[in-house]
Amino acid sequence: MSKIVVALGGNALGKNPEEQLEKVHIAAPFLVKLIKDGHELVITHGNGPQVGQIALAMEYSASNGQSPFMPFAECGSMSQGYIGYHLQQVLQDELLRQNIDKDCITIVTQTLVDKNDSAFENPTKPIGAFYTKEEVLMMKDKGYTFVSDSGRGYRRVVPSPKPIDIIEKSAIKKNLESGTIVIATGGGGIPVVRDGGLKGVDAVVDKDLSSALLAKEIDADILLILTTVEKVSIHFNTVNEIKLDELTLEDAKRYIGDNEFAKGSMLPKIEACMNFVQTKKNGKAIITSLEKAYEAMNGNSGTLVKER
Repeated sequence: MSKIVVALGGNALGKNPEEQLEKVHIAAPFLVKLIKDGHELVITHGNGPQVGQIALAMEYSASNGQSPFMPFAECGSMSQGYIGYHLQQVLQDELLRQNIDKDCITIVTQTLVDKNDSAFENPTKPIGAFYTKEEVLMMKDKGYTFVSDSGRGYRRVVPSPKPIDIIEKSAIKKNLESGTIVIATGGGGIPVVRDGGLKGVDAVVDKDLSSALLAKEIDADILLILTTVEKVSIHFNTVNEIKLDELTLEDAKRYIGDNEFAKGSMLPKIEACMNFVQTKKNGKAIITSLEKAYEAMNGNSGTLVKER
């Protein structure tokens, strides 16, 4: 039996509520199969598309006088609730179908960051939908920062400070030890700083880095990062693309130096795996797609990140 932190990517969960429910229905049998095999699970998830949509809707409503302004951190908490609700619902139905008596809960999770983190001066984390260049020009008066995202279009970016601590780690660990399936650290956790007390900030903490930190804090055996691609690639999206079965820490550092991994996309996934492998003796880190996850757990798909 292993203790596994499963990180579901925000993009891997679809672009709207209907797509998300469809995607979590795909994820549920795999996740329950791991549970049936005796593994303990903490499920984390991204929220880039979702929190961007919530923030845009709230901003539109406030600009038309239909609702009060909603801070970005509160939008993040909303995304945790709505994604967690979908995951809980589908997992509970699947557990019932397979006659497994397990509880499943979502813990609204805060992630501590440094208020002096330089990331606040350099937004890099993509959120929300993909836009064309023409659509970006139409929104220039909003003061947003946009970047090209892996050739798929343009996305708004916000600050992405490094996670320092998971505030609710003790509650997560206690529930996991009681046999409960835990959904936590959604969207990397709601970013907070200590400034007299805990205060939310306008940012998104990368969910993979937070997942690696959480995996370390709860002494997990495996960090499994699920995204939209089956394997990590170098020369991505070119005729020379090479899919990697394994990735050592040495090779990962070299490829990072060669800018092989896109910032705000594959790069933090690689860094998260490296962080976990470096801090957990005999720990495994795997990157793969939702559909290939069970095969990857058995060594038949995905990219295994290892020490050497």
